[in-house]
Amino acid sequence: MNSKMVKISALAVILATCATPSTLAFVPNGNVPTFSGSSSYATTSGMTSLSQSTRTADDTSTSSTVDMTSATKAATTAATAPTTTANSMKSPKREKVIREPALWEYNFGLQDPQIPLPHDIQERITPPEKYAITEEQIQTLERDGVVHIKGVFDEEWVNYLRQATMYQVNEPHFWAFAGTASKLYDYIQRNIWQTNKAFANFYYHSAMGHVLAQCGRTEEIRVSTDLLMVNPNKGFKWHQDNQNGPITWDEGLRFWITMDETPADYGAPVYLKGSHFNTVVGEQAVFVDIEQEGLEAYKDKVAEFRTMPGDMLIWHPRTIHKVDGPEDGIWTTYRRVLGGTVAKAGTTYHDKTGSGGVLSDLGRHGLVEGDKLRSPFFPIVYPKFDKSEADDRDAGRVGRSPRDIVGKIGGLAGKASGDKFLSFFKVLGSR
Repeated sequence: MNSKMVKISALAVILATCATPSTLAFVPNGNVPTFSGSSSYATTSGMTSLSQSTRTADDTSTSSTVDMTSATKAATTAATAPTTTANSMKSPKREKVIREPALWEYNFGLQDPQIPLPHDIQERITPPEKYAITEEQIQTLERDGVVHIKGVFDEEWVNYLRQATMYQVNEPHFWAFAGTASKLYDYIQRNIWQTNKAFANFYYHSAMGHVLAQCGRTEEIRVSTDLLMVNPNKGFKWHQDNQNGPITWDEGLRFWITMDETPADYGAPVYLKGSHFNTVVGEQAVFVDIEQEGLEAYKDKVAEFRTMPGDMLIWHPRTIHKVDGPEDGIWTTYRRVLGGTVAKAGTTYHDKTGSGGVLSDLGRHGLVEGDKLRSPFFPIVYPKFDKSEADDRDAGRVGRSPRDIVGKIGGLAGKASGDKFLSFFKVLGSR
C-alpha cells in the first residue's frame, strides 16, 4: 500500500468515526469592466452529453496523481463541447453521467487547474467586475425572499466555471469524500474556494460580490461558506438552510450560480414566496412540514425557477424551498451549481458548536463569539478582495484538518443535538 493510500485510509477512518453527520453540511456566489442587461448566452442550453464526461460510469481507468495538464485539457473539452437541449438528452438506457471516484483517486491539499481568467483579467490585480441590477429586483428579494437574476455571467465566465468544475470532478478532493460517498450528489464539496484556486479567483474577480452587495444593500460582502454541487441525486424536500457558516439568518444571503440548463421535468428549485417572514420554523430545523400551523399564508405561494447558464438565484437563508431530483436518482446530464452563503457588512462571528450549523465552520481561524467577521477564512470579495487574505489562502493557511473536525464536531454529541439531526434526514428524497 503506498503512502497516499495510507493517508486516505487514515482520514477515511476519522471521518467515518466522528464526522458521519458531515453530510449535514451539504443541505441544499481603476477601469472596472461593467456589464448590464441580460446576456444572450443565458438563453442557450448548458447540457452536456454522457459521452463528453471524462469520468463516466464506463470509465474504469484510475490515477493516484494529479496531472494538471491532462485534467485541465479534459475539463476544457467537457466544458466547451457542443450542447443540446434538455429534451434531446433523453436516452433509452439511463446511466449516470459521472461515476463515483475510487478511494485512491482522491487528492489532498491545494489544487490549481491553471485556467485563464476571462475578459483579459489579470489574476489578483484586476478589480472585480460589476453588474448592475434594478431596484425592482432588490425589492422582489426583500418581499418574496428570493429573486432570479438572469444572464449575470456571459459565455466566457460560464465556460470558466465549467472547466473548473470538470477539473474538480476528474481530480476529486478528499473533502468531497463524505458527501460523494453518501450519494446525495454525484459530486459535492464545501468550501471549494479553499482548495481550488479557480473558484477563489472567480470570487475575487467576477461580478458576484457586486450583485450580492446590491441585493443586501450593503457596502461589503464576505464569503461565509460555499458549495460546488453536481447533480443532486435524491433531491431535497421542503427545507430551510442552516449551513450558513458562523452567521445569523439576517446577516447573510444565499446564492446559486448555474452552469447548465434546468431539465424540463425535474431539478428546478421551488420556493415559498414570503416564507422568510415565518415565525414558526426554528433556527435548528432543516426539514419543514409546510402543512404545519403558522405556514398557511405561504404554502400556496409557490415560485419555480428554470435557471439557465449564467443565471443567479439569490434568497434569504430562511426562505423555505425544495429541489426535486429524477425519479430514479440518475442524472444523464449535468446540473452544475456553485452556491453558498455570503455575509453582509457588520456581521459578527457566532460560535455554533453544539448545533448542526457548526458543520459549515470547521476551520481553526481563532475567532470567538462576538468578534467581527474579518478573517482569511471568510474572505472579502466586495468591494475588492484583500491581497493578504488571498496570500494566506494560497499558502495553505486557510482550510480544515481532522483536528478541526474532531474539536468542533465533538460538541455535537448528546441526545438534543442528535434529535436536531433527524430533521436533516427527512429532507432526503423529494418524491
